[in-house]
Amino acid sequence: MKNNLLIGLFVIFSSIAFAQDGDSTKTYKKRVLENTEVDFLASYYTQEGDNAAVSGGIGTEHLTNVTPTVVVSIPLNADDVLTIDGEVSAYTSASSSNVNPFDGDQAADPFVASTGASSSDTWTNLTGTFTHNSDDRNDIWSAKLAVSTEYDYFSLGLGGSYTKLFNEKNTEVSVTANVYLDNWKTIYPYELRPFEDGGRGLTDGLFRRYTITGNQNYNPDFVALDGTSRNSYSVGFGFSQILSERFQGSLALDFVQQEGLLSTPFQRVYFKDVEDSFIENFQLADDIERLPDTRFKVAVGGRLNYYLNETFVVRTYYRYYTDDWGIRSNTASIEVPIKIAQKFTLYPSYRYYDQTAADYFAPYEEHVSTDEFYSSDYDLSEFSANQYGFGVTYTDIFTQFHLWQFGLKSIDLKYHYYERNTGLQANIIAAGIKFVLD
Repeated sequence: MKNNLLIGLFVIFSSIAFAQDGDSTKTYKKRVLENTEVDFLASYYTQEGDNAAVSGGIGTEHLTNVTPTVVVSIPLNADDVLTIDGEVSAYTSASSSNVNPFDGDQAADPFVASTGASSSDTWTNLTGTFTHNSDDRNDIWSAKLAVSTEYDYFSLGLGGSYTKLFNEKNTEVSVTANVYLDNWKTIYPYELRPFEDGGRGLTDGLFRRYTITGNQNYNPDFVALDGTSRNSYSVGFGFSQILSERFQGSLALDFVQQEGLLSTPFQRVYFKDVEDSFIENFQLADDIERLPDTRFKVAVGGRLNYYLNETFVVRTYYRYYTDDWGIRSNTASIEVPIKIAQKFTLYPSYRYYDQTAADYFAPYEEHVSTDEFYSSDYDLSEFSANQYGFGVTYTDIFTQFHLWQFGLKSIDLKYHYYERNTGLQANIIAAGIKFVLD
């Protein structure tokens, strides 16, 4: 009995030892994301200009926009990460306020903001992305779902990507596909609404309250838009290569097909062959912007990053864009991160952009009423632009500072000044704080 007990104990301890030895031979797999990370982002944007599309290519473009964003990245296990991105964009626009310029206390004028409901709006977006990594971390799959909403707009987005790393992770190729299904609530310039089918025309209350000057027989040939949906389909291909210890390059090729309502219903157009009509200082619309219901876009770009030394890195970027509306554009930028201390890095940057005009663009009163398509939106015009930027990043590698159970990982602050040769100027301030859950 005693011998049997000793033999049994020997077998048990041998089994335990063998199991422990077997476990010790397993390869340790590093988690893709060790802890939950939370990014708090915010941006403030303001612009000034005199080519508002809402008032036919003339008028104030004053706009301010505040965008707070929270991004939470959650490790589900060693291989999978769920990222939830919530964003709110609240703007105030003198330009869009003039969708109805006749509801303020002062005289209607394209260079003066109205006080109506269209002067501000809020856009919200929620995006969820699931990412899976293979055991060897050489294959990465992702899928995302996005929902956006605004007063006159709703969008549902679906997408996915696949990335393959090989050559000891020195080479990376990827493919990405997205589908966005958008729907508009058509909002037309206020003075055109009485001329929709079934409208009261010049007997409408608007024209009884105000006196029309210039051509008093205002009678636009206005036809409401047929559809209110817009679908966008995109596919992108990427290639990245570590060329040396200091040199890295990447290429990207993107295709986008859009179908449906591609014009903006509340943007006015004025014709040079139609006599002008006014209420106070505001010219009444001859029609709304009308553009083709399809658009195909192609963009190809590349990046080259060079590590000079422990202090300087040079990052360059170029992209060429073309579409079947006649726009051709070039984008070139350079950023030089400068590490001035163990925790601080500066980011001076410069970006140049130029484009040709779309086939359907013309300035104020340059279109004629017999044109099939027309727009006076200066985003579709020929222009060049310069953007100058500067930023600073604080990085706390060991997350020494804590807020409750969150350790501070980094703080970013950036400023950009943007100017077009058309006169548009903008200022952008962006800030970000990243925390890691202990």
